[in-house]
Amino acid sequence: MPSVVFASSNEGKIKELQALLGDGWVVRSAKDFPEIPEVDEDRDSFAGNAAKKAHAFARATGLWALADDSGLVVDALDGRPGVYSARYAPTEAERIDKLLGELKDVPPQRRTARFRCVLCLAAPSGEEHFTTGTCEGSIGFARKGEHGFGYDPVFVLPGGRTMSELTRDEKSALSHRGHAFRAMLPRLRGLAPDSR
Repeated sequence: MPSVVFASSNEGKIKELQALLGDGWVVRSAKDFPEIPEVDEDRDSFAGNAAKKAHAFARATGLWALADDSGLVVDALDGRPGVYSARYAPTEAERIDKLLGELKDVPPQRRTARFRCVLCLAAPSGEEHFTTGTCEGSIGFARKGEHGFGYDPVFVLPGGRTMSELTRDEKSALSHRGHAFRAMLPRLRGLAPDSR
């Protein structure tokens, strides 16, 4: 049975990848390899951080490894928070508060933003492959919705709902990570012996 390690301990991401690949795959995660130290995401791009994590896990496990880096890119803030999305402030609530504070005087038409995700698939040999996914939207003026995490409550989609107002299936179909995962599927399936 083909196996891939996803360099993440995020259960939501792991379940999303397993669902896309199907039952014929074993998706392992960072939780399966507690001896591997946490990778410091110190690169200046999403691709750089994803590659650093994927290669670290591929070398340590001897398996093909997949890693992602993603974040929120806000045009009126010159692309911030970008690669620092998870470190923009200490907590999720504080990150949203800081974002809304920085945008408080920005009118609706200038609040355009996008979620961006870069996936890297790396082999123990050093071979690597990348895919990207984006989700366009804008930043609202207040939190709305009960689902999701991170900046989802203030990320408004073109239809008017925030990411937090979507069901899990709706979010998977529209999200930056979902787009990047689906773009990587042909490459992942090509790793299976019976698909070559």
